Amino acid sequence: MGSISVGPSLLSFFQALSFPEKLCVVVHLVMLFLLFLSFASRAFLHVLFRVRPFKDDEHDSIPASTATFSGGGDQLMVVVGFWFKASLACCFYALVLRIAVLVHETVRFFNTSLEDFSLLYLPCIETIVWIAVTFSALQSRFNLSEKFPLLLRAWWILAFCLCLYIGYVDTRGFMDKLSLLDFHVAANYAAAPALALLSVVSIRGVSGLKVLRQTNDPCEPLLSEEEEVGCLKVTPYSDAGFFSLVTLSWLNSLLSIGAKRPLELRDVPLMAPRDRSKTSYKILNSNWERLKTANPPEQPSLTLAIFRSFWKEAAVNAVFAGLNTVVSYVGPYMISYFVDYLSGNVAFPREGYILALVFFVAKLLETVTTRQWYLGVDILGMHVRSALTAMVYRKGLRLSSTTRQSHTIGEIINYMAVDVQRVGDYSWYLHDIWMLPLQIVLALAILYKNVGIASVATLVATIISIVVTIPLAKMQEEYQDNLMAAKDDRMRRTSECLRNMRILKLQAWEDRYRLKLEEMRNNEFSWLRKALFSQAFITFIFWGSPIFVSVVTFATSVLLGGQLTAGGVLSALATFRILQEPLRNFPDLVSMAAQTKVSIDRIAGFLQEEELQVDATIAIPDGLTNIAIEIKHGEFSWDPTSSDSTLSSIDLEIEKGMHVAVCGVVGSGKSSFLSCILGEIPKKCGEVLISGSVAYVSQSAWIQSGNIEENILFGSPMDKQKYKNVIHACSLKKDLELLSHGDQTLIGDRGINLSGGQKQRIQLARALYQDADIYLLDDPFSAVDAHTGSELFKEYILTALANKTVVFVTHQVEFLPSADLILVLKEGSIIQAGKYDDLLQAGTDFSTLVSAHHEAIEAMDIPDCMFEDTSDFCRRSTASVGTSYGMGSIPPGNDPPSERGAIKEKKKIKRSRKKQLIQEEERERGRISLKVYLSYMAAAYGGALIPLIILAQTAFQLLQIASNWWMAWASPQTKGDQPKTTSMVLLLVYMALAFGSSCFVLIRAVLVAAFGLEAAQKLFLKMLRTIFRAPMSFYDSTPTGRILNRVSIDQSVVDLDIPFRLGGFASTTIQLLGIVGVMSKVTWQVMLLLVPMTIVCLWLQKYYMASSRELVRIVSIQKSPIINLFGESIAGASTIRGFGQEKRFIKRNLYLLDCFARPFFCSLAAIEWLCLRMELLSTFAFAFCMALLVSFPHGSIDPSMAGLAVTYGLNLNARLSRWILSFCKLENKIISIERIHQYCQIPSEAPTIIDNCRPPPSWPGNGKIELLDLQVRYKENLPLVLHGVTCTFPGGQKVGIVGRTGSGKSTLIQALFRLIEPEGGRIIIDGIDISTIGLHDLRGRLSIIPQDPTLFEGTIRGNLDPLEEHSDHEVWQALDKCQLGEVIRQKLQKLDSPVLENGDNWSVGQRQLVSLGRALLKQARILFLDEATASVDTATDNLIQKIIRSEFKDCTVCTVAHRIPTVIDSDLVLVLSDGKIAEFDSPQRLLEDKSSMFMKLVSEYSTRSSTITDT
Repeated sequence: MGSISVGPSLLSFFQALSFPEKLCVVVHLVMLFLLFLSFASRAFLHVLFRVRPFKDDEHDSIPASTATFSGGGDQLMVVVGFWFKASLACCFYALVLRIAVLVHETVRFFNTSLEDFSLLYLPCIETIVWIAVTFSALQSRFNLSEKFPLLLRAWWILAFCLCLYIGYVDTRGFMDKLSLLDFHVAANYAAAPALALLSVVSIRGVSGLKVLRQTNDPCEPLLSEEEEVGCLKVTPYSDAGFFSLVTLSWLNSLLSIGAKRPLELRDVPLMAPRDRSKTSYKILNSNWERLKTANPPEQPSLTLAIFRSFWKEAAVNAVFAGLNTVVSYVGPYMISYFVDYLSGNVAFPREGYILALVFFVAKLLETVTTRQWYLGVDILGMHVRSALTAMVYRKGLRLSSTTRQSHTIGEIINYMAVDVQRVGDYSWYLHDIWMLPLQIVLALAILYKNVGIASVATLVATIISIVVTIPLAKMQEEYQDNLMAAKDDRMRRTSECLRNMRILKLQAWEDRYRLKLEEMRNNEFSWLRKALFSQAFITFIFWGSPIFVSVVTFATSVLLGGQLTAGGVLSALATFRILQEPLRNFPDLVSMAAQTKVSIDRIAGFLQEEELQVDATIAIPDGLTNIAIEIKHGEFSWDPTSSDSTLSSIDLEIEKGMHVAVCGVVGSGKSSFLSCILGEIPKKCGEVLISGSVAYVSQSAWIQSGNIEENILFGSPMDKQKYKNVIHACSLKKDLELLSHGDQTLIGDRGINLSGGQKQRIQLARALYQDADIYLLDDPFSAVDAHTGSELFKEYILTALANKTVVFVTHQVEFLPSADLILVLKEGSIIQAGKYDDLLQAGTDFSTLVSAHHEAIEAMDIPDCMFEDTSDFCRRSTASVGTSYGMGSIPPGNDPPSERGAIKEKKKIKRSRKKQLIQEEERERGRISLKVYLSYMAAAYGGALIPLIILAQTAFQLLQIASNWWMAWASPQTKGDQPKTTSMVLLLVYMALAFGSSCFVLIRAVLVAAFGLEAAQKLFLKMLRTIFRAPMSFYDSTPTGRILNRVSIDQSVVDLDIPFRLGGFASTTIQLLGIVGVMSKVTWQVMLLLVPMTIVCLWLQKYYMASSRELVRIVSIQKSPIINLFGESIAGASTIRGFGQEKRFIKRNLYLLDCFARPFFCSLAAIEWLCLRMELLSTFAFAFCMALLVSFPHGSIDPSMAGLAVTYGLNLNARLSRWILSFCKLENKIISIERIHQYCQIPSEAPTIIDNCRPPPSWPGNGKIELLDLQVRYKENLPLVLHGVTCTFPGGQKVGIVGRTGSGKSTLIQALFRLIEPEGGRIIIDGIDISTIGLHDLRGRLSIIPQDPTLFEGTIRGNLDPLEEHSDHEVWQALDKCQLGEVIRQKLQKLDSPVLENGDNWSVGQRQLVSLGRALLKQARILFLDEATASVDTATDNLIQKIIRSEFKDCTVCTVAHRIPTVIDSDLVLVLSDGKIAEFDSPQRLLEDKSSMFMKLVSEYSTRSSTITDT
């Protein structure tokens, strides 16, 4: 190649080189930069544990040199083959040649005494590159890579091509005798064979290394037991290579599946172990606990804990953000040189192409770093969200009773659904804090170059723009605080209403409670309005800030006498345009910082709340003592601040194997006594010692969503024999046979599709299956009939738990004789303790309870002969269930010949769940319907604001272009040229155009806020009204979490996100059209490239959306199980803790978080995948435009206009990706509208009032009820529950409804209230077919005391009379009649005494008495009692019956009861069996028939006490 020319500088050195040498320098420099970027990225990725050191591929061994490694339990054998050795030898050979050239040139330098070092530049660069290349090849050996890195292989091919080209040029020079053979030429020829071999290796791809893995534990499962079998593949992201990470091509396989068919969860790969929720949770939790223990008196900083946990990820991401910021300013810096070049000021040959190349490389780097930066902050936010959600969930399981009272389920869900989300989203704004100063410094440096000292004015104007935001930030924080508080209140009340919708509909209260929710929404909406309109004002200020800064800068420059040139102005404008982004985002940063601070403070406050006392109970290891439970000097109180104790002077020892019964009147502290053993109630003094594992059955059944089998197993492995025995002991076999799917039947929210008795027995089965040492049972027999109760007591307590320690609360006196110890509680103290006979002889309170029971039995007035006639039956019944068996043996009569067939049928049921009551959450598939968009846009003022928003944005964009065009056109092109106008005119016109554009921004922002508010409110009210009008079957089949997901998360998206997404999409579209228009005006040829590029963009967008749309839908669905588990777990926290299952539930929560994170992560990555490709296309379009501009002859185009085109072209890639991104995010967010729209289409139940079919005001006057061939089923695809029931209840008579558990008693009540519409037949009340009148006209005239007593958060008065129809005097009368008057009078606030969520501060018995009080106030002609006295003692039951007989003596009273004395004095008794009428007659006649079912029920109830005692 001849001797290298030298010059005084790098630039002159480069200019002096021949073209092949120039090419050689550029190629080597680019390779050096890429190698540096590769090594740096790998270092950062190693910090984040993104790149694994080796891949898991297995290959056959080759007879070659080997090495063995051991790690992670696996033996790794590395086989080094021929190709690796040859490749490494070739690299060393090429490196030696480059070193030889460098040594030769160095010697020549000193020998010739040259003073110019440029002679050594090229050899140095080549040597450094080959050192790096050789090191990279060698590193493959240590990384155990079976393929050489892609960059390395590309370089080998490129180096060989370069070698051939230079060899060709040198050969031609020899032939033409233009050059001589020198050391450079010889080295080039010598390197050719080695480079040829390396090219072959590159094409082959493989490195010649083989990695063989020998797993020590081949049976180790990849997944935890809970993860789907269909998802064994871990995301390729975990071990993707450098090129795959940069281009995001690791996502290609998932997108290709999505393009062919709608994606399902099973298609989405698992997260890498280091990205899973468990990892993030452990890191954050350990740092949080460390901060808590470091300085206990001070409140620990959750922000600091998050920083310590995730700073490495943030630091690596900061590198990408910083690099992106720096390269984004290359364009504005170079524009002035570009305009000068087009004006004819050429600094060196081919300057235009060099400038175009610099622009292109800068935009390319900006594109790549932007995508890595954005994906990084998304992953960081995902990690923070997962960790915080897990911590909030764990805290919810550990809250003390006092703290729990101040945090409702709705509030805790809000912490997870809103606050955690907000903290995670802040990752997007994390780097803005330090990037803003960096951007300002870079901008000032460029401005100083262009406008000189006037850049100081720029700094002052920028500071003023930022300072103005401080009061706005405080205002935003206040609005956000109030908005979140209002949202909490609404969510709490919404959650309560959804949980108790059955009672609302039975009492015809749903409209009243819906109006309360609407009032709460209106309060929330007022704060939302303030927040959005203040945000609109802030938007105006910050869109105007760059204009203000530019005007100040230009004005200062002119006043100081500086001359503005077109190049300088365009460079400044481009700088302002970049500076505009952080300044415009600053209000978002301020607002988000304020919101995030509020959310972090709320979460930190919650995490700091008091937990259950660690020393509430003391565990004693087995074998050290014979005492199972010991309480010494116990004082307990639900309110530790109160001087009064809930339980006092508790001293007790319970030996292992004892059966202890706890009894007492309503509110005496029985449930609290079990709570003190569990450690649930705050301990004031004393100690509780427990020896052995505990199982707990609560009074109010807690059932999880899922199937029956899962509820019984409760996390334990399946033992079929043990499972059968449990089913038998809990009398569940017949129930499972009646259910269409057996024990695979999916249970509705809170067991809504099961009867009270079935729920209670499933609870008992759950406890029994755990095979614990101590059983705490809180009134488990109240919800079952007499026969089932007797059978349960014998099979469960006396047989299955014969050798266990059992403490059971009961109101059934007949079970007491079999107890080893009876505790009688009164006003929180144990007033009597002993065996049955001893206590009976002692008299006092216990004898009063027993006497009340005997009075009830005697009141039945059954002839003695009937007992004698039925004694044989009783003995047979007892014998059939009284035989003892162990948990491992087969109960008699429990293994029929058809057992194998039943098992086969069960497996068949598992495979098909199409007819289940609870179905998977509905999800649309394919493109979002245009109707969804139109329905949203029409929701606000009929869509009238949409064209106004578009017009405002268009006006803004036109004025922006006009202001920039004016500055470029009016300014002189170069220094010394004459300006086209005076400086004052230049500034005034610019100011008019610029500030005019910002005014249109204000108009657009206000219109968008007004549009969003109106649409959000209309959609919310429509959804709320539809949900409240939905039939009860909707609530039976829809978990509350699904509904809460829509009214919480989806509604928040509609409130705060979608209007701005819609406005942003319109804004970006118009901006993009403006950019294309400006570029096309100057270089129309760019349209030739833009048209095919647009087609490719649209195809890519369509390809992406096929997967993205489904991923977002899956994300929305996967959120519901998390919310549902939150709600269920917090409601059943005492049961979970009682069983010691906190860890399992925490693990389940982490698993569900990962199920959510999988599609969420892929959705985020898919957005970046699309944007990268879009920006690359726009970058190439920009490069094409630049190439055209520098190719035109000088003077053929206006340099100012060309510069303006470049100024706008610099924004093309960002605007194009933002346009696509805003559309995709809009479509993804619109899915929330789609989901709300689904709930606006729920079929309504019958009208509440039918104007032309209203019953008379006095209806029902007589109270006669006729059932005509009544057939009822819960859902179309489920079997009939009532089969052709026909009977008449005469008006004014008392009708008892009895039958075995699950016989259809409660279903009949629901049909009478039209909670379920009959499949066939009619119900006629006083001559009116109830199906012809409005639901409120029906339900408002009937009264019910339901099976599950429900209290709403508020006051006692509000619970008795929510419609406010009665005076205080009438309310007090009702309270006195239901025996609660004295209790309420002792409270300080009387009728305004607080009722906590679910009535948790009142006993179950007291809640039932409040329900009685409601009925007494209503004074309806027809009263239904559905197990109304199941949770009260016999004495209170007798009292309630007397009240009902006296207060409702002229009314029709239909009583469903398991206690026979409750119905024995009825005028008529209806006996149901399997949904059919077995018997219907007066009690006397039925008792005369010795074979009647009623007679059997009475006999069982009457004799079970003595039978149990004998047993």
